[in-house]
Amino acid sequence: RFKVDGSPLPALELPGLGTAFSIGGKPDDKEFHYGFTSFATPGTIYHYDIASNKSTLYRAPKTKFNPDNYESSQIFATSKDGTKIPMFAVHKKGIKLDGSNPTYLYAYGGFNISLTPSYRASNIAWLDMGGIYVLANLRGGGEYGEEWHQAGMKTKKQNVFDDFIAAGEYLIANKYTSSDYLAIAGGSNGGLLVGATMAQRPDLAKVALPAVGVMDMLRYHKFTSGAGWAADYGTAEDSPEMFEYLRAYSPVHALKPGVEYPATMVTTADHDDRVVPAHSFKFAAQLQESHKGTNPVLIRVQTNAGHGSVSTKQRMELAADMYSFVWENMGVVPEFKEEVL
Repeated sequence: RFKVDGSPLPALELPGLGTAFSIGGKPDDKEFHYGFTSFATPGTIYHYDIASNKSTLYRAPKTKFNPDNYESSQIFATSKDGTKIPMFAVHKKGIKLDGSNPTYLYAYGGFNISLTPSYRASNIAWLDMGGIYVLANLRGGGEYGEEWHQAGMKTKKQNVFDDFIAAGEYLIANKYTSSDYLAIAGGSNGGLLVGATMAQRPDLAKVALPAVGVMDMLRYHKFTSGAGWAADYGTAEDSPEMFEYLRAYSPVHALKPGVEYPATMVTTADHDDRVVPAHSFKFAAQLQESHKGTNPVLIRVQTNAGHGSVSTKQRMELAADMYSFVWENMGVVPEFKEEVL
């Protein structure tokens, strides 16, 4: 908080480690309302009195779980070039960090988009069954402004993959999990992230979940809205150097024959007109051709759905399929501890 002359006022203290949203008001208002959410807190509305700098609960949704059973923390990994990469880790209180916890590492890393703590019922189900959920804030996103964004663009895109790999290595080194119990996940640009990471470090994770990913970096700009992403990625037509840079990390082209890749479930949708399903089809086919070993490689195609535009029923079915695939390939038999949905 600041006065109109720029001098600071005591900060508004939030209810916990989370995200404030929908803050608004007029210059002469004495009060306003704002929203707050965290990994274990659905969107909740607070009333704020400006003069006293006090917040009081105005309205909260009813849930069938106890948010006090979970705890969140912000931790930092060190990337290849020494950059500190922030992550949020959330899990049940009292969990033992002994390297055996199923861990779901999610990230995006692009287009100046910031990932902050937020509530998802499917994440609560994961946490309730003993899992750890980690949200990594990679370069390419907007968490630290435009400089952070540009550090993951075009010929600096490898920084994003290095950041994600560093996040996984940190979780393993600090006994949150191990390679046998780590799943890496992301969608759209995050699907590209997962595809490129598993191509570069097939040993990092047990399971990979690339969703609606941009997998062919040499031709992405030729389909639907792909040309609009050139500002972040560059295109193979920009220069011979850009062609070679893109080809080096393009998931479809970076897979090598005879390599044991993680158990992989590629997901896409038949009406995705943003990242056309052909990206996922080509990646799944190339992965099945290149992969050796017994880890399964599947593709799941949602019908009557687009780029994340699915019904609640479809979302529930997708979460169930993804979690089941993860647990099956980790050899984990989860047990519900409480009714969470």
